[in-house]
Amino acid sequence: MTQAAPPLRIDIVSDVVCPWCVIGYRQLAGALAAIGMPHEIHWHPFELNPDMPPEGQNLREHLTEKYGTTPEQSEASRRQITEIGAELGFAFRFADDMRMHNTFNAHQLLHWADQRGRKHALEEALFAAHFSDRRDLSDPAVLADVAASVGLDRDEAGAVLADQRFAATVREAEQGWQAQGIQAVPAIIFNRRYLVSGAQGVDNYTRILEQLANMPE
Repeated sequence: MTQAAPPLRIDIVSDVVCPWCVIGYRQLAGALAAIGMPHEIHWHPFELNPDMPPEGQNLREHLTEKYGTTPEQSEASRRQITEIGAELGFAFRFADDMRMHNTFNAHQLLHWADQRGRKHALEEALFAAHFSDRRDLSDPAVLADVAASVGLDRDEAGAVLADQRFAATVREAEQGWQAQGIQAVPAIIFNRRYLVSGAQGVDNYTRILEQLANMPE
C-alpha cells in the first residue's frame, strides 16, 4: 500500500491589520480548495507598526506619514483592495475615520488561542473585526469579545491580556522571523523551505502548489 504524502505545511507570517495578508490568505485558500491538497496552516506574528501608541492613528494620516501616500493614491488603493476582497468573499469597509492600531495584544491572544486549537478561527475573526467591523484591536475588551465569538473563554482571554503572560514569547517569535529576513507581510513559507512574499493571486498560488506537489521529498 502506498503511504499517503504528509500534508503540506504552510507557515504564514502576518499582521491582523494588513489588508494584503487577508487577500493573500484568501487567494491561497482558494487555490488549496481547487486542488484539494492536504495541508496544515500555522500563523505567526508580525507587527506592521510596533511603535504605534495606544490611541492609534487615522489610517490615511498613517499611510501619508509612513509611505508618503497621497489622498488620491489612498483612495485608489482602497477601491482596489475592496474589489479584490469582494471577489474573495471578504468585506473591506474602509471609512475616513478608520484607524491603525497597535496589534501586540492581538498577537498575544492568538498565541493563547493556538494552545486551544482556535488560532485559525481567531485570526480570521480578527481580520473581520478590523476591516469589516472597524473595531479597535488595541482594546482588550474588544479582543476578549472577538475571542468569545470563536468559542474561547472571554474571562480567560481578558486575563491573558491583563497579565501579559505571552508578551515575551510573542516578541521572541517576531524577532525570530525578522532575523530570518522577513521584513514585510504576508510572507508564506511552504514546507519550511520555499518563501513566497505578497498576495500572488489564485492562479499563481495554484501553479506554486502544483509545483510543490510534483517535487520529490
